[in-house]
Amino acid sequence: MNLPKIPLGKGVEWLEDWLTAYFGPLFDFIHAVIGGMVSGINAALTFLPAIVLIILIAALAYWIGKWRMALFAVVGLLLIDNLGLWDPSMQSLALVLTASLLAVIIGVPLGVLCAQSRTFQNIATPILDFMQTMPAFVYLLPAVSFFSLGVVPGVIASIIFAIPPTIRLTNLGIRQVSPELVEAADAFGSTASQKLFKLQLPIALPTIMAGINQTIMLSLSMVVISSMIGAQGVGAYVYRAVSQAKTGAGFEAGIAIVIIAILLDRLTQKLFKPKTQG
Repeated sequence: MNLPKIPLGKGVEWLEDWLTAYFGPLFDFIHAVIGGMVSGINAALTFLPAIVLIILIAALAYWIGKWRMALFAVVGLLLIDNLGLWDPSMQSLALVLTASLLAVIIGVPLGVLCAQSRTFQNIATPILDFMQTMPAFVYLLPAVSFFSLGVVPGVIASIIFAIPPTIRLTNLGIRQVSPELVEAADAFGSTASQKLFKLQLPIALPTIMAGINQTIMLSLSMVVISSMIGAQGVGAYVYRAVSQAKTGAGFEAGIAIVIIAILLDRLTQKLFKPKTQG
């Protein structure tokens, strides 16, 4: 069939040019804020000597997950330092923490809105499906157009790719709160905000934390992809090793990413577990 091609791609490019032309100052402001956040977190992570930060992280791991997690933190982080990947690992961690923090700040309120409005949920669900199924590389193109090269478009692409689990599981957690408890709160004259902050969010917290955990893991998975547009960190070492066929260097950088991923995963999984059991 010789049907004319729908100019979808040209339409997207026109929208991109229009946004760049009319919202340039807004993108500059976002670039400055996110760039400042990444630089600030990276400066905080590299302010102390590596051994001091390793001891502090091990103490945190012991408080949250007892001695096994503390031992893993000490051995894993010492290995990263020994491989000469401490500074790039902290750069990647700063990117992941910035993207995850912004995704949670944006995602939790959107999840609450989904839980409180079926109309909003019906609008948001296909958008979230689109965000999760679109290949992550595609997000790099508009991010580079609006925010140039470097770590900022990497953070933006990571937020878009990683935010859906936080929204979905916040919505699910609140909807799973027992209707009898909600009716009891209504019977005692609770306001909507009292119901949300004193009943629904505390009960939904384990489910919300599961969503935040997934968001952090997805942000970490974008570290290597972000390095393709100039984001520095251990992901750049992996990308460089792949492009130069250096298997050993790529394996070392990959091990560093795995150690950070396991630490973040276990810490966020167990962070609120004692409180929910109490």
